[in-house]
Parts: sequence; C-alpha cells; structure tokens
Amino acid sequence: MSDTFIGIMSGTSADAIDGAAVSFTEGQVRIHAIQSDPIEATLRQRITDVMRGRNDDLDSVAALDLDLGRTFSECAMKLAAKLDAPPLAIGCHGQTVRHRPEQGFTVQLGAGAVIAARTGIPTITDFRSSDIALGGQGAPLVPAFHRHLFDSDEEDRVIVNIGGIANITLLPKNEGVSGFDTGPGNTLLDSWYQEHQYGLWDVDGAWSETGTVDQPLLARLLSDEFFGQGPPKSTGLEYFNPAWLKQQLNGSERPEDVQATLRELTATGISNAVIQHLPNARAVYLCGGGAQNNALRAAIDRLLADASVESTAALGMDPGWVEACAFAWLARQRWEGKPGNLPSVTGASRVALLGSLYMP
Repeated sequence: MSDTFIGIMSGTSADAIDGAAVSFTEGQVRIHAIQSDPIEATLRQRITDVMRGRNDDLDSVAALDLDLGRTFSECAMKLAAKLDAPPLAIGCHGQTVRHRPEQGFTVQLGAGAVIAARTGIPTITDFRSSDIALGGQGAPLVPAFHRHLFDSDEEDRVIVNIGGIANITLLPKNEGVSGFDTGPGNTLLDSWYQEHQYGLWDVDGAWSETGTVDQPLLARLLSDEFFGQGPPKSTGLEYFNPAWLKQQLNGSERPEDVQATLRELTATGISNAVIQHLPNARAVYLCGGGAQNNALRAAIDRLLADASVESTAALGMDPGWVEACAFAWLARQRWEGKPGNLPSVTGASRVALLGSLYMP
C-alpha cells in the first residue's frame, strides 16, 4: 500500500502551483516526484483582483474557487501519474485571497470537493480555519514541519521561509519551537518590479542592486506598527500591498532606489526578528522563492553577521520544495488523526486537527 502524500502549494505571489509527492519515514522526507505549473495570466489577474478587493462579489469568488480547484487537480494528476501507486491523500493549501485572523477568518480558494472528484484521491484543504477558531493566527503553519525535519540538538537554528510574506521558525536546541510572520517577503519587490520593469520578478535581485537604499524611506516603512508587535502575529497582502507602500512615497524617489529599499525592508524584518528572539542563533537557513534572490540573501547575510546564512539545501532539502512538502506532511497529520498546529507559534488555545477532508 502506498505511503505517499501529495502536497500542493500556491503562494501569495500567485505565479505558480508547486506540488510534491512525498513519503515520510523516521523523521526523513523522501520526494518521489515534483511538479511546477505556471498560473496563466488571466487566472492570476482574477486572483490578484480578489486579493485587492476588486471583482470580489460572491459569484466571482465562487467561480474562482472552482477554477482553482480544477487547476490544482491538474497539477495533482500530473504528480499521481509519475507514481507507482496512488497516493493516500492530497494536501492542498489553496490560494490565500484574504487573511483576517483578527476578525476570526481566513480564505483559501481551491475547491477541495472538485480536486477529490477530478483526481479520485482523498483531498484535504482549509488547513488554517481550525487554528483560527481556537483563537490562533492560523499562520504560519510550516514551523511544525520545520521542527519535524530540521530540529537539532546541536545548534540553535532559524528556518526562514521567504514567499510573498516572510516567516521564521525558531528552533532552539534546548527549548520549544516558535515562529511568526516577519513582514513582506517577495510581494512588494514583485509588485514594484512589475510596475516599472518587464517580467514578474527581479531575477537575482539584479535591478535592486542598481539602486541605493533610501534610508529615510526605509525608516518610515519600518515604523509601521506591525514590526513592533510581538508574536504570535501573521499578515498578508491585504496589509502589505502597493497601496501601503505608496502611502510612504513622496513621488520623487527613483524606482530602482525604492526596489533597493524594499529588498532592505524584507531583510531587516527577518534579521531584526532573529536578533530579538533567538540572538544566539548561528545557523540560518532560507527556503521559498526568496532564497533564490542573491541580492536579498546577501542583505540578510550582512545584517546577520554573526550567523551562517545558507539555503535549506545545506540540510538536504531543496529550498523551492519545502512548502509543498510541508502541506504533504500536514495532510499526513490529518489523515492519521494527529494535530498539525503549534500553539506556541499561532497562539491557539490548544493543538488541533487541521484541514477539511473531501472523499472522491
């Protein structure tokens, strides 16, 4: 019988769907197959519109939910076709379009019933709502997987996931795990690049390196109350978005200087969080799309001068597939009736089973 689970992840950047077929044995993760499907432009625009409060009437959101379910199912079927036996279940994070834990809800689209019906595979979605119902932030959820895979008795470790939003997992060698969102990851960098250059993102941060950090602008951005809040905390594109940025601009800035400043904002949010909450950490490992941004990575390395900054490849896990594997792991937790959240991270009142199960 198969012991494989499929994890499917679509991040806040809404640029691609990443999937991994994974099995778990004795603390080890074995990736059997991977799949990355770009999100076509029209669908991406519909996602962005709903994220930003445009065309978000009930009919439009429901139609997007169904279309994303069909798109996620295509990725899952491609993965399943690469396996020798059907997976036990699919764990699909879905596409976050609104995250309002302070109001008691979060919305990830990608109809689980559609995925289960189209693939013939049990599907688990909506991983965040149970944690929020228990008073938690519902995010970040990946620290539980980071602890499972990356915990060490020999060193204090920090795992930094840089997607649209950046989050950190603190893994002290002699204590429990904690973690939280640190602020923007790639989201502002990507949106500013798309407004002023051609393409979806600033490859290797090359454009940002043509600019100079605007220190007064950086200070204004960092003065936002989010950065001064203590954990647990989480955020999303409904907060850190182009409108938030433009409120801080005076209109005279060079675009490349703004890009350099946004790179520094992401790096500073991460480094300040590490220095404040695990100052003795000497090992910092990056994953997510931002781990491929060499200029951003260099900025983090500079700001965390006392630590070694590497990608999770140094721990045996490709940084681009950590999140997909995490949702495969969360699917396994739900399938086996085991908790998936960490109250020390999210602030929930207790541990809970995460996810809604749809049978084909």
